[in-house]
Amino acid sequence: MDMLNIKVNGFACQAPKGSTVLEAARIAGVEIPTLCFLKEINEIGACRICVSEVAEMRGPNLGPKRIVASCVYPITEGMEIYTNSPRVLQSRKQTLELILSTHERKCLSCVRSGNCELQKLCKDLGVSDEGRFDGVKEHYEIDATAAHMIRDNNKCILCRRCVAVCEKTQGIGVIGANERGFRTNIGSAFDLGLGETSCVSCGQCIAVCPTGALSEKDSTAEVFEAIADPTKHVVVQTAPAVRAALGEAFGMPIGTDVEGKMVAALRRLGFDKVFDTDFSADLTIMEEAHEFLDRVKNGGVLPLITSCSPGWIKYCEHYFPDMTENLSSCKSPQQMFGAITKTYYAEKMGIDPKDIVCVSIMPCTAKKFEIGRDDENAAGVADVDYALTTRELARMIERAGIRFTALPDEKYDEPLGISTGAGVIFGATGGVMEAALRTAVETLTGEELPNVDFEDVRGTAGIKTKTYSVAGMDVKVAVASGLANAKELLNKVRSGEETFHFIEIMGCPGGCVNGGGQPQQPGYVRNTVDIRAKRAAVLYNIDKNMPIRKSHENPAIKELYASYLGEPGSEKAHHILHTTYVKRGL
Repeated sequence: MDMLNIKVNGFACQAPKGSTVLEAARIAGVEIPTLCFLKEINEIGACRICVSEVAEMRGPNLGPKRIVASCVYPITEGMEIYTNSPRVLQSRKQTLELILSTHERKCLSCVRSGNCELQKLCKDLGVSDEGRFDGVKEHYEIDATAAHMIRDNNKCILCRRCVAVCEKTQGIGVIGANERGFRTNIGSAFDLGLGETSCVSCGQCIAVCPTGALSEKDSTAEVFEAIADPTKHVVVQTAPAVRAALGEAFGMPIGTDVEGKMVAALRRLGFDKVFDTDFSADLTIMEEAHEFLDRVKNGGVLPLITSCSPGWIKYCEHYFPDMTENLSSCKSPQQMFGAITKTYYAEKMGIDPKDIVCVSIMPCTAKKFEIGRDDENAAGVADVDYALTTRELARMIERAGIRFTALPDEKYDEPLGISTGAGVIFGATGGVMEAALRTAVETLTGEELPNVDFEDVRGTAGIKTKTYSVAGMDVKVAVASGLANAKELLNKVRSGEETFHFIEIMGCPGGCVNGGGQPQQPGYVRNTVDIRAKRAAVLYNIDKNMPIRKSHENPAIKELYASYLGEPGSEKAHHILHTTYVKRGL
């Protein structure tokens, strides 16, 4: 690797040729602030917060100092970089003042207050509220047309992070820059409400927004009311990925397992029962593995494609409607849990399903859309009543005055809190595939696996493929996460270039651990830390240490089938645990 000699604030160092000023400064131990920049996603040098002064060699001598955008400007041999000179600090401060001149500064009531990148930059650079550039402001109506989110352009700073992640990472592009000049705003074509577009509710735009311009629809008030209602039996389920990220909202390191503290917090919030979506993840595997084997043996539509990710399901309905027959008819673990709660559990406890309120804690904003889908009401009422994001749960805990980090570790209630290692890895890309393989292979061969770890489908790569020899048959599988990767994979399947038996798709890059409802991390963390891998490692570590690691060995699942459902794929199981899809088109 070619190395270049440079100086950063007078400190001599080396950086690889091709590095930007931002990257070179980081090597020298200096973090230059950024706002619009997201590595490999939004490298446009638009916001000018990252400016530095540079002097480059002109022959044998240094040329004059110039202001450049550090995130896109490449270093050269002998360059001298100044990241905190008076001129640089003044430029950044003035840029912030200009941004604030059209920004709605209602920080006290903003959902991002205390966790806003713009707010922190203003604090760091000493920007006051005087607003010396204040003048005419455009006013935008709040867009609440989507089931999962609120869009408030009055707080938008035109960084275009949301546009980039929607277009590049997800391959959808339903938002972009409308108008020009002073009237520029981020919106959909023809100024349609987001709910009127083919948005898939993945929430990746919310995850990368540096301000409060984008946020999930908050249902915490309704959940607090339900808990306080003595006529309601309120149960809560937590998705696998939530335990791997919730701690971040309370200052704990990325990659901290907070399962026990989360359970304790939910009890102190007043939920009647605290259950685990991992239970219904195991249940999903039982139904999905049966469905896969049935299609293979009886000439069903292949490849079978997983149905756990509601963002992916909506994407398929919009963009690949010809492949909806490939989708597993299994409800997602969230919906299966709600369906079992209001049928099996209600019957067992002697509670009218109408008096049960089922709340889910999810890493995903698309779950808010999913609970309102048709054919998600096994007991004649909605399977799940409220889907909260990890962020909403954190706000509930804070609002209730619960000291999260001081809580003891507690265990889930039974029986819907009993799960296996296969259930917990659902939260990482490849996890559903691995869990399904553990059960499908043992079912096909009739033999116990000597090793249950299918490591070839693990990792954060966007697309992974593998062929396994099972009972004399080659089974070709594929795993994709992030919808742009899903599009690439499915186009190859559609054209006949690739053939598979079984495909897992997660709507968010890296899977649920990187869902649109997870705690937001600032740009510099996203640019320097593999958040997805750290969170996924939590789930694989839990799986490794679980006494039972295969879904079909879960004793609570065995009891459920023995006493209520009959067997996987039974008529009763199909009525309660399976669903249908819509060919939406664009």
